[in-house]
Amino acid sequence: MDLAGLRVVKAVADTGSVSRAAETLNCVQSNVTARLKRLEEDLGVPLFLRLSRGMAPTPAGRVLADYADRVLRLVAQARDAVADAAGRGGRLSVGTMETTAAVRLPPILARFHAENPDVDLTIVPGPTETMLGEVLAGRIDGAFVSGAVEHPELVSQPVFVEELVLVEPASGITSESGRNTLLAFRRGCAYRARAETAMREAGRVPYRVMEFGALEAILGCVGAGMGVTVLPRVVVEREPWRGLFATRPLPPELARMPTRFVRRVDSMETVALRTFLEAVAEGNMGGGAASLAPTQPAGLIPSRAAC
Repeated sequence: MDLAGLRVVKAVADTGSVSRAAETLNCVQSNVTARLKRLEEDLGVPLFLRLSRGMAPTPAGRVLADYADRVLRLVAQARDAVADAAGRGGRLSVGTMETTAAVRLPPILARFHAENPDVDLTIVPGPTETMLGEVLAGRIDGAFVSGAVEHPELVSQPVFVEELVLVEPASGITSESGRNTLLAFRRGCAYRARAETAMREAGRVPYRVMEFGALEAILGCVGAGMGVTVLPRVVVEREPWRGLFATRPLPPELARMPTRFVRRVDSMETVALRTFLEAVAEGNMGGGAASLAPTQPAGLIPSRAAC
């Protein structure tokens, strides 16, 4: 058993397939198969069930995959610790929601890169649910996510507070189809969950959801009158979107959305991570965090004017 073998076990367990594991590991399928066979012979137990479509870990395989995950994470932390001690900058991988990446992070990243040019920084975009999974799996060092976070293996700290608003074209939505069409990111997005709740509470039922993978696509289609969306107010009040949309308030209990930075409880706080979090804190000074200032009257509040 060695690190290469553990990487194979983890890759097959994660992907459920020898071919996909080979792609992940950038090697040929025969190498993956041979590694698995040697490990099973060495341990004296089958690690995976060979199914008609893919592979499934046996109970022993699940145990080894769990240990492989922990061992490989420790190895990565050891490399980062050595780089820290040697003053070589190290690596840092941060997950983020796309809206946070588009609006909040650019000045923070610029400051961090200017002060830490030797750090190999990777930004991984995705919805909150996906980012939490990536942090728990140890594939990224931390992530910006929305909403409350309660998990025994995670520690979180608040960094921003966003006000979510209903976003329509500046000319308004005139068609019933557009009024009842929500343009949103895929499931797992905390903003989408709030938006669907708001649509139901406002009586916009039945409604349909059109999923998009990019912020620009959502806003472009809203501008074309295809539907509405729910986003942080700060997104649509900045260039190049300023003046192109009308924003309407959500009920207070839906509008306030905290953004938190989460990481594993057992993760090592490298110099790179510590200085990154310091850059985030500095970026919040002087009004960096969003406040809940009033928006235009009327909105997704049934007791007020319809939107």
